[in-house]
Amino acid sequence: MQKHNPQKKIRKAQKQQLPGSESKIQPQLVYDNTVIKGSGKLKNRVAFITGADSGIGKAVAVLFAKEGADIVNVFLKACVSAVKKAIKQFGKIDILVNNAGVQFGQKEFTGITSEQLVNTFQTNIFAMFWITKDALPHMSKGSSIINSTSVTAYRGSSSLIDYSSTKEAILFVTRSLSANLIDKGIRVNSVAPGPIWTPLIVATFDTEKVTKHGSATPMKRSGEPVEVAPSYLFLASNDDSAYITGQVLHPNGGEIING
Repeated sequence: MQKHNPQKKIRKAQKQQLPGSESKIQPQLVYDNTVIKGSGKLKNRVAFITGADSGIGKAVAVLFAKEGADIVNVFLKACVSAVKKAIKQFGKIDILVNNAGVQFGQKEFTGITSEQLVNTFQTNIFAMFWITKDALPHMSKGSSIINSTSVTAYRGSSSLIDYSSTKEAILFVTRSLSANLIDKGIRVNSVAPGPIWTPLIVATFDTEKVTKHGSATPMKRSGEPVEVAPSYLFLASNDDSAYITGQVLHPNGGEIING
Protein backbone atom coordinates (compact mmCIF):
# COMPACT_ATOMS: atom_id res chain seq x y z
CA MET A 1 0.00 0.00 0.00
CA GLN A 2 1.32 3.43 -0.88
CA LYS A 3 0.30 6.96 -1.74
CA HIS A 4 0.06 7.36 -5.49
CA ASN A 5 2.18 10.09 -7.01
CA PRO A 6 1.48 10.34 -10.77
CA GLN A 7 4.70 10.99 -12.63
CA LYS A 8 6.85 9.62 -15.40
CA LYS A 9 8.91 6.75 -13.98
CA ILE A 10 11.97 5.07 -15.39
CA ARG A 11 11.03 1.65 -16.74
CA LYS A 12 14.09 -0.56 -16.38
CA ALA A 13 15.06 -2.89 -19.22
CA GLN A 14 13.60 -6.24 -18.17
CA LYS A 15 12.03 -9.35 -19.61
CA GLN A 16 9.85 -12.06 -18.06
CA GLN A 17 8.04 -15.17 -19.19
CA LEU A 18 4.28 -15.01 -19.62
CA PRO A 19 2.09 -14.29 -17.71
CA GLY A 20 4.64 -12.19 -15.80
CA SER A 21 5.37 -11.75 -12.09
CA GLU A 22 4.51 -8.57 -10.22
CA SER A 23 7.10 -9.29 -7.51
CA LYS A 24 9.92 -9.01 -10.05
CA ILE A 25 8.75 -6.00 -12.06
CA GLN A 26 10.66 -2.72 -11.65
CA PRO A 27 9.47 -0.21 -10.69
CA GLN A 28 6.78 -1.84 -8.59
CA LEU A 29 3.17 -1.41 -9.66
CA VAL A 30 0.83 0.92 -7.77
CA TYR A 31 -2.47 -0.78 -6.92
CA ASP A 32 -3.89 1.43 -4.20
CA ASN A 33 -4.02 5.08 -3.25
CA THR A 34 -4.02 5.12 0.52
CA VAL A 35 -5.17 8.75 0.58
CA ILE A 36 -8.54 7.69 -0.85
CA LYS A 37 -10.81 6.16 1.77
CA GLY A 38 -13.85 4.05 0.93
CA SER A 39 -17.30 5.57 1.24
CA GLY A 40 -19.43 2.43 1.10
CA LYS A 41 -20.53 2.79 -2.54
CA LEU A 42 -20.54 -1.00 -3.01
CA LYS A 43 -21.69 -2.06 0.45
CA ASN A 44 -23.54 -5.40 0.50
CA ARG A 45 -22.70 -6.05 -3.16
CA VAL A 46 -20.81 -9.06 -4.52
CA ALA A 47 -18.20 -8.42 -7.21
CA PHE A 48 -16.93 -11.28 -9.37
CA ILE A 49 -13.63 -10.21 -10.99
CA THR A 50 -11.57 -12.28 -13.43
CA GLY A 51 -7.84 -11.69 -13.69
CA ALA A 52 -7.75 -10.04 -10.27
CA ASP A 53 -4.44 -11.47 -9.12
CA SER A 54 -2.36 -8.66 -10.63
CA GLY A 55 -2.42 -5.56 -12.79
CA ILE A 56 -5.69 -3.74 -13.44
CA GLY A 57 -7.82 -6.55 -12.01
CA LYS A 58 -6.01 -6.43 -8.69
CA ALA A 59 -6.37 -2.64 -8.45
CA VAL A 60 -10.11 -2.98 -9.17
CA ALA A 61 -10.48 -5.66 -6.49
CA VAL A 62 -8.66 -3.51 -3.91
CA LEU A 63 -10.79 -0.44 -4.67
CA PHE A 64 -14.06 -2.40 -4.69
CA ALA A 65 -13.16 -3.98 -1.35
CA LYS A 66 -12.46 -0.53 0.11
CA GLU A 67 -15.94 0.48 -1.05
CA GLY A 68 -17.51 -2.42 0.88
CA ALA A 69 -17.94 -5.12 -1.76
CA ASP A 70 -17.40 -8.83 -1.20
CA ILE A 71 -14.82 -9.94 -3.77
CA VAL A 72 -14.62 -13.15 -5.78
CA ASN A 73 -11.14 -13.24 -7.30
CA VAL A 74 -10.71 -15.49 -10.33
CA PHE A 75 -7.32 -15.76 -12.06
CA LEU A 76 -5.28 -17.86 -14.47
CA LYS A 77 -7.92 -20.57 -15.12
CA ALA A 78 -11.08 -18.42 -15.35
CA CYS A 79 -13.40 -21.41 -15.29
CA VAL A 80 -17.19 -21.31 -14.95
CA SER A 81 -16.99 -23.53 -11.86
CA ALA A 82 -15.93 -20.36 -10.03
CA VAL A 83 -19.42 -18.96 -10.58
CA LYS A 84 -20.95 -21.95 -8.80
CA LYS A 85 -18.55 -21.49 -5.88
CA ALA A 86 -19.39 -17.79 -5.68
CA ILE A 87 -23.12 -18.46 -5.63
CA LYS A 88 -22.70 -21.16 -3.00
CA GLN A 89 -20.93 -18.69 -0.71
CA PHE A 90 -22.69 -15.41 -1.47
CA GLY A 91 -25.94 -16.38 -3.20
CA LYS A 92 -25.68 -13.70 -5.90
CA ILE A 93 -23.47 -11.67 -8.21
CA ASP A 94 -24.07 -7.91 -8.36
CA ILE A 95 -21.02 -6.84 -10.36
CA LEU A 96 -19.26 -8.91 -13.00
CA VAL A 97 -15.89 -7.65 -14.21
CA ASN A 98 -14.62 -9.58 -17.24
CA ASN A 99 -10.98 -8.56 -17.10
CA ALA A 100 -8.84 -11.67 -17.67
CA GLY A 101 -6.83 -11.58 -20.86
CA VAL A 102 -3.63 -12.63 -22.61
CA GLN A 103 -1.50 -11.13 -25.35
CA PHE A 104 1.44 -12.46 -27.35
CA GLY A 105 3.57 -10.01 -29.31
CA GLN A 106 4.44 -11.01 -32.89
CA LYS A 107 6.31 -8.71 -35.25
CA GLU A 108 5.15 -10.68 -38.29
CA PHE A 109 1.54 -11.66 -39.01
CA THR A 110 2.76 -15.07 -40.15
CA GLY A 111 4.23 -15.59 -36.68
CA ILE A 112 0.74 -15.96 -35.18
CA THR A 113 0.31 -19.72 -34.92
CA SER A 114 -3.06 -21.48 -34.85
CA GLU A 115 -2.31 -22.43 -31.25
CA GLN A 116 -1.71 -18.80 -30.28
CA LEU A 117 -4.82 -17.62 -32.11
CA VAL A 118 -7.05 -20.16 -30.35
CA ASN A 119 -5.46 -19.44 -26.97
CA THR A 120 -6.00 -15.68 -27.33
CA PHE A 121 -9.64 -16.02 -28.35
CA GLN A 122 -10.39 -18.72 -25.77
CA THR A 123 -9.04 -16.57 -22.93
CA ASN A 124 -10.19 -13.12 -24.04
CA ILE A 125 -13.55 -13.87 -25.69
CA PHE A 126 -14.84 -17.39 -25.11
CA ALA A 127 -14.20 -17.36 -21.34
CA MET A 128 -15.99 -14.01 -21.11
CA PHE A 129 -19.02 -15.46 -22.90
CA TRP A 130 -19.11 -18.59 -20.73
CA ILE A 131 -18.70 -16.78 -17.42
CA THR A 132 -21.25 -14.11 -18.31
CA LYS A 133 -23.72 -16.77 -19.42
CA ASP A 134 -23.33 -18.63 -16.11
CA ALA A 135 -23.41 -15.48 -14.01
CA LEU A 136 -26.51 -13.86 -15.55
CA PRO A 137 -29.11 -16.14 -13.87
CA HIS A 138 -27.73 -14.91 -10.54
CA MET A 139 -27.78 -11.21 -11.45
CA SER A 140 -30.82 -8.97 -10.98
CA LYS A 141 -32.05 -5.47 -11.70
CA GLY A 142 -29.36 -2.98 -10.69
CA SER A 143 -26.50 -5.36 -11.48
CA SER A 144 -23.57 -4.25 -13.61
CA ILE A 145 -21.29 -5.98 -16.11
CA ILE A 146 -17.97 -4.31 -16.94
CA ASN A 147 -15.75 -5.68 -19.71
CA SER A 148 -12.08 -4.82 -20.18
CA THR A 149 -11.42 -3.85 -23.78
CA SER A 150 -8.41 -1.76 -24.88
CA VAL A 151 -7.26 1.27 -26.80
CA THR A 152 -6.06 -1.26 -29.41
CA ALA A 153 -9.72 -2.04 -30.18
CA TYR A 154 -9.89 1.41 -31.78
CA ARG A 155 -6.49 1.94 -33.36
CA GLY A 156 -5.16 -1.61 -33.67
CA SER A 157 -1.62 -2.77 -32.97
CA SER A 158 0.87 -4.03 -35.55
CA SER A 159 2.38 -6.52 -33.09
CA LEU A 160 -0.83 -7.54 -31.30
CA ILE A 161 -3.17 -8.36 -34.17
CA ASP A 162 -5.02 -11.28 -32.57
CA TYR A 163 -5.22 -9.48 -29.21
CA SER A 164 -6.58 -6.32 -30.82
CA SER A 165 -9.17 -8.41 -32.65
CA THR A 166 -10.46 -9.86 -29.39
CA LYS A 167 -10.58 -6.43 -27.77
CA GLU A 168 -12.67 -5.07 -30.64
CA ALA A 169 -14.95 -8.08 -30.27
CA ILE A 170 -15.33 -7.28 -26.56
CA LEU A 171 -16.35 -3.75 -27.50
CA PHE A 172 -19.20 -4.98 -29.69
CA VAL A 173 -20.24 -7.63 -27.18
CA THR A 174 -20.60 -4.78 -24.70
CA ARG A 175 -22.76 -2.70 -27.01
CA SER A 176 -24.91 -5.64 -28.10
CA LEU A 177 -25.33 -7.17 -24.65
CA SER A 178 -26.25 -3.81 -23.16
CA ALA A 179 -29.20 -3.63 -25.54
CA ASN A 180 -30.13 -7.24 -24.82
CA LEU A 181 -30.23 -6.76 -21.04
CA ILE A 182 -31.62 -3.25 -20.80
CA ASP A 183 -35.17 -4.43 -20.02
CA LYS A 184 -33.79 -6.53 -17.16
CA GLY A 185 -32.18 -3.47 -15.61
CA ILE A 186 -28.63 -4.83 -15.97
CA ARG A 187 -26.12 -2.31 -17.27
CA VAL A 188 -23.20 -3.38 -19.50
CA ASN A 189 -20.21 -1.12 -20.11
CA SER A 190 -16.49 -1.32 -20.90
CA VAL A 191 -13.20 0.25 -19.92
CA ALA A 192 -10.56 0.68 -22.63
CA PRO A 193 -7.20 1.30 -20.94
CA GLY A 194 -4.24 2.68 -22.79
CA PRO A 195 -0.65 1.62 -21.95
CA ILE A 196 -0.74 0.54 -18.29
CA TRP A 197 2.26 -0.69 -16.32
CA THR A 198 1.50 -4.37 -15.56
CA PRO A 199 3.44 -7.67 -15.46
CA LEU A 200 1.95 -8.57 -18.85
CA ILE A 201 3.95 -5.74 -20.45
CA VAL A 202 7.37 -7.01 -19.42
CA ALA A 203 6.33 -10.55 -20.38
CA THR A 204 5.17 -9.51 -23.86
CA PHE A 205 7.59 -6.96 -25.30
CA ASP A 206 11.34 -6.69 -25.78
CA THR A 207 13.40 -4.71 -23.30
CA GLU A 208 13.63 -1.59 -25.47
CA LYS A 209 9.85 -1.37 -25.86
CA VAL A 210 9.40 -1.94 -22.14
CA THR A 211 11.61 1.05 -21.27
CA LYS A 212 9.54 3.28 -23.59
CA HIS A 213 6.15 1.93 -22.55
CA GLY A 214 3.57 4.72 -22.63
CA SER A 215 5.98 7.40 -23.85
CA ALA A 216 3.98 7.94 -27.04
CA THR A 217 0.85 9.07 -25.17
CA PRO A 218 0.12 12.79 -24.80
CA MET A 219 1.04 12.44 -21.11
CA LYS A 220 4.30 10.78 -22.20
CA ARG A 221 4.08 8.02 -19.61
CA SER A 222 2.33 4.74 -18.94
CA GLY A 223 -0.47 4.61 -16.42
CA GLU A 224 -0.61 2.70 -13.15
CA PRO A 225 -3.34 0.15 -12.34
CA VAL A 226 -4.54 2.47 -9.55
CA GLU A 227 -5.30 5.11 -12.18
CA VAL A 228 -7.62 2.77 -14.08
CA ALA A 229 -9.57 1.23 -11.20
CA PRO A 230 -11.80 4.31 -10.56
CA SER A 231 -13.31 3.91 -14.04
CA TYR A 232 -14.55 0.47 -13.03
CA LEU A 233 -15.88 1.80 -9.73
CA PHE A 234 -17.81 4.53 -11.51
CA LEU A 235 -19.44 2.00 -13.83
CA ALA A 236 -20.16 -0.41 -10.96
CA SER A 237 -21.89 2.20 -8.81
CA ASN A 238 -25.61 2.66 -9.37
CA ASP A 239 -25.34 6.01 -7.59
CA ASP A 240 -22.82 7.32 -10.12
CA SER A 241 -23.67 5.66 -13.43
CA ALA A 242 -27.31 4.57 -13.31
CA TYR A 243 -28.01 6.26 -16.67
CA ILE A 244 -25.00 4.75 -18.46
CA THR A 245 -25.00 1.50 -20.44
CA GLY A 246 -23.36 0.35 -23.66
CA GLN A 247 -20.55 2.88 -23.18
CA VAL A 248 -16.77 2.88 -22.84
CA LEU A 249 -14.45 4.83 -20.54
CA HIS A 250 -10.94 5.65 -21.78
CA PRO A 251 -8.15 5.97 -19.18
CA ASN A 252 -5.40 6.17 -21.78
CA GLY A 253 -3.14 9.13 -21.06
CA GLY A 254 -4.87 11.53 -23.42
CA GLU A 255 -5.07 9.62 -26.70
CA ILE A 256 -8.16 10.67 -28.69
CA ILE A 257 -9.78 7.64 -30.30
CA ASN A 258 -13.31 8.96 -30.99
CA GLY A 259 -15.17 5.99 -29.61
